Amino acid sequence: MRSSLLINCAGLQCDRIARLAGVDPGVRIVPFRGKYYQIKPERQNLVRNLIYPVPDPRFPFLGVHFTRLIHGGIEAGPNAVLAFSREGYRKTNFNARDLFDALSYGGFWRFLRRYPSMCWFELRRSFSRDLFCQSLQRLVPEIQPDDLDTGGSGVRAQAIKPAGELEQDFLLIARPNALHVLNAPSPAATASLAIGAEIAGMVESK
Repeated sequence: MRSSLLINCAGLQCDRIARLAGVDPGVRIVPFRGKYYQIKPERQNLVRNLIYPVPDPRFPFLGVHFTRLIHGGIEAGPNAVLAFSREGYRKTNFNARDLFDALSYGGFWRFLRRYPSMCWFELRRSFSRDLFCQSLQRLVPEIQPDDLDTGGSGVRAQAIKPAGELEQDFLLIARPNALHVLNAPSPAATASLAIGAEIAGMVESK
């Protein structure tokens, strides 16, 4: 198959696709798995709207929050821990190449050294419903561990710079015959239509 223009929106694989196309993205995608809990139906009256924490400028992740789902129900989360696979939606998912790719990247280790307490806390919280609930109680004090059912999970395709800094903004690299979308952080889902319009405009300008 041949094409005059490549649009790379490959998410968890976008940096690899860019390199295959001959582009050094200057970042590496490191997958962070985020776990959610569902609020039990009889306790959903505790949350009537979206509830987000005030961002802490010392740390790169927003933290757990409450989200009312469009199809009903309320989810709480996510945390953020290294996934052992770029498509590691389950704790048991493992991909040797993906794990080696993350652990052999100096930027990942510099990130850990930059935020050691946060990384350790995220790891502990991923194994403890009580600790997870304590974080939620900062937003809704009445919430209790028994109010939480296990929910789904997602994997954040996080671009990390060689110095250990997270790429916090949208990262697009344009070439004469390609457009690489290499980082689409929150609110990427909410802003997806606007992002698509921006990409379409860039393509039309070519």
